[in-house]
Amino acid sequence: MNGYQWTVLLAAWLGWGFDIFDALLFNYVAPNCVPTLLGLTIGSPQAKSATLFWTGLLTSILLVGWAVGGILFGKVADRIGRTKTLLLTMSLYALGTASCAFAPNIWVLVLCRVLASLGIGGEWAAGASMVAEVVPEKRRVEAGAILYTASPLGLFLATFINFQVAGVFFKASPETSWRYVFLFGLLPAGVAFLVRLFVKEPERWQTTASSALPPQIRELFNRENLALTRSGLLMAVTALLAWWSCNAFIPVVATGLAQVSAQTQGLERIATLGRVEEWKALATNCFNWGGLLGTLLAIPAAKYLGRRLMFQVYFALSGVAVLATFGLDLEPITRLYMYFPIGLTVFGIFGSFTYYLPELFPTRLRATGSGFCYNAGRVIAAGGPFLVGYIATQGANSLQAAITALFWTGFVPLVGLLFTPWVIETKGRLLAD
Repeated sequence: MNGYQWTVLLAAWLGWGFDIFDALLFNYVAPNCVPTLLGLTIGSPQAKSATLFWTGLLTSILLVGWAVGGILFGKVADRIGRTKTLLLTMSLYALGTASCAFAPNIWVLVLCRVLASLGIGGEWAAGASMVAEVVPEKRRVEAGAILYTASPLGLFLATFINFQVAGVFFKASPETSWRYVFLFGLLPAGVAFLVRLFVKEPERWQTTASSALPPQIRELFNRENLALTRSGLLMAVTALLAWWSCNAFIPVVATGLAQVSAQTQGLERIATLGRVEEWKALATNCFNWGGLLGTLLAIPAAKYLGRRLMFQVYFALSGVAVLATFGLDLEPITRLYMYFPIGLTVFGIFGSFTYYLPELFPTRLRATGSGFCYNAGRVIAAGGPFLVGYIATQGANSLQAAITALFWTGFVPLVGLLFTPWVIETKGRLLAD
């Protein structure tokens, strides 16, 4: 790979990393943000129940907006170009996230999250298509997996920002600390400007766009493309449903475990708040480190096992990891560390989508098809966080109810194994024009 190809990969890598960074900021601040906007006392039973419900609902709303943005901007990327779409979507989700800092009530927060979700959803298809079309054929798997390493690193950054703001600088002011966390959502706007300066449209797209008809979503379901669309969509739905059901509640579960631990030890309020932020960081970092390693392992898995067997291995191990974490009788701190194998499998499989979905479709449909498969599944996946959050609010012990609901999530990737016979094998296939 030459210098420019590395520049393109870096631009898409930053776009995707900040995409995840902005998408998950709410989940970190939810235990403080939701009670404040609803006029509840932070840490009270009513606040815990409301946080579970609104975390599930807002995550589901985010996923629906993400799906709409992904499908819409995937088509836009095939029409106006990858670079322009990357710039537009990054600016959109940066402004949408930062505006959450000024929300006077929960409904304005919902509106801001919807705005951000459109940009968050649209960025992936443009970036993944751009990388697949620019890098050499023999480096497409490595480049795609490296591109997805930005996701756990984006979460690392979100964890660090939240801990420094809510756990250090404003530890004694949880009612306002979350607003400052949201302001960091503006960071991607500066990166978007740099992308516009140094990255041009892929030659492969320019050649095709100059002579081809504009892409239509209905083409994904014609006789020629239906099997490709089905393959990508089924794998994405399974992975998305498992990831969002597990990840959306990491801060909530960690907060509940920390509060139980602090109460057992008789810690004061400030010490309890400090432990909550420390345990949220620990659980998230375990998930992210596992996800980073699992993402990189998707390179040899795809190259030596092939795409179909790779999906089968990841889904089987995902089910085992989730069922063990939430089904076994574990110490609170041990349960937090168990997020590492969940990240390794549930998170790690996403390292494959950045090369697998672009491999399925020809150039004129690449962003449209990749964007549809990767994002349409989010409409279905949106039911996962909402259902987990709703079930968790129905029990007297909200923490235990959440753990029980997450246990049943472990069967999602096992069901996904039934879909793998429909996976289109793309190992060794050249990118289609």
